[in-house]
Amino acid sequence: MTNTRSSVTDDRIPVIVGVGEIADHPKELTAGLEPLALLEVAVRRAGEDAGAPLLNEVDSLDVVNFLSWRYRDPEQLLATRLGITPSHCFYGPVGGESPIRFLHEAAQRIARGEAKVAVVCGAEAQSTATKAERAKVTLPWTPFAHDVPEPKRGAAFQKPLAVTLGVFRPITVYPLYEAATAAHWGQTPREALAESGELWARFSQTAATNPQSWMKREVTADEITTPSPDNRLIAWPYTKLMVANPTVNMGAAVLMTSLARAREAGIADDRLIHIHGGASAEEPRDYLIRDQFYQSHPQNAVLEAVLDMVGGDGKAFDAIELYSCFPVVPKMARRTLGLGPDVQPTVTGGLTFHGAPLNTYMTHATCAMVRKLRNGARLGLLYGQGGFVTKHHALVLSRDAPRETLSQDSSVQAKADRRRGEVPEFVSEASGNGKVESFTVIYSPRGEVDHGVVMLRTPDNKRTLARVPAGDSATLRQLTDMDRTPVGSRGEIVSAADGILEWRAS
Repeated sequence: MTNTRSSVTDDRIPVIVGVGEIADHPKELTAGLEPLALLEVAVRRAGEDAGAPLLNEVDSLDVVNFLSWRYRDPEQLLATRLGITPSHCFYGPVGGESPIRFLHEAAQRIARGEAKVAVVCGAEAQSTATKAERAKVTLPWTPFAHDVPEPKRGAAFQKPLAVTLGVFRPITVYPLYEAATAAHWGQTPREALAESGELWARFSQTAATNPQSWMKREVTADEITTPSPDNRLIAWPYTKLMVANPTVNMGAAVLMTSLARAREAGIADDRLIHIHGGASAEEPRDYLIRDQFYQSHPQNAVLEAVLDMVGGDGKAFDAIELYSCFPVVPKMARRTLGLGPDVQPTVTGGLTFHGAPLNTYMTHATCAMVRKLRNGARLGLLYGQGGFVTKHHALVLSRDAPRETLSQDSSVQAKADRRRGEVPEFVSEASGNGKVESFTVIYSPRGEVDHGVVMLRTPDNKRTLARVPAGDSATLRQLTDMDRTPVGSRGEIVSAADGILEWRAS
């Protein structure tokens, strides 16, 4: 990319001019900052980072959805704290991709001339909130808005049988993709786990050098993948050190304006980060009505779109952030990008080690990417994902100015939809010989098997879910065999006394 531009005016070129973060480790429980306060600190730090008095000009404010505390109109409460009255003032829905989407949309508003200065921010205080609840301590925070409905997520979008069997939460659904992708790629479970461990170790190495990380300790691949009392299995094959850590207190903010306004404010060009474009697409929220689980058509379409922006070569990116709620996500993404197993997947540290302030991790990733680009990298990729491999959004950032006006069309949904294969009918009643499409094993907090869950194709090629009881040691051994995947194997579908389908290995 070069600085040569045509048909782009400086007042329509969006640039990131400031980033701000906070990781709150209170010495006293009641001194912990509430999410609204973390938001304010992060935004003011972004203003300080810009080195120009732009916060009083903010006319576009997006607040990432938070779950550790509930407010009525938090975006308006934040605007009041900041002393601003933005014409666009929005509090978003649940989704790990939402910070990237908000950044993209804010940049598009600047490119249309509808906004001059924009802020995207998010925060969580789950660590303090959880500790206070356990200790029965009342926090001196804005009163919890009990009359504000909790946002829909998880079970609200899934079939009753999935909820009954416990496969309606991220930790129990992502393993279904983990098993299916490994089998599709020709990996044994042992090989797939080794790839996950090496990848996660790189996340931990980056987190250890990031001053904002919650956990600043390098962890080896073996430590990550080996179950222990401090690293219990949660859902096969994922241990505690392979899942996101939401018990953090963190806030982050990104400040944007136009290139013209940035220069007018005296901000040096080497502090400006340009938004070159991005793409978005989604899967159905009910994961059981997808065609298969060894790839994501929306993820592929989104990542292929950003590849097209840089000449079709993933190695063109000097720095990338691949969403890291569970290992299967960056493993899928790096393959679509054409990057090898030695990929450096993060500039931030990942949701396990940096910490996962729920929906807003990618706001922190943007802050880290901006610092990386300011310090010498030229081209960066931010890829965020939400739901159960459901919502996907990617954004290309660069130190160099774009050659064309930022596109207002970021959806590649039509491309993703065209690739979708036939979706099997889902049934809750079945019998006969069932073929394993994917599976997981769910463990208790004590690390003991609770039950297994298999996704099956019935003799007439319909899809169903079935339980494997903890007492069926033979079937569980087959499911957890490290040298042979059970995907594609067959067994008997029977109906248990409680009416739930069960599966027994042949």
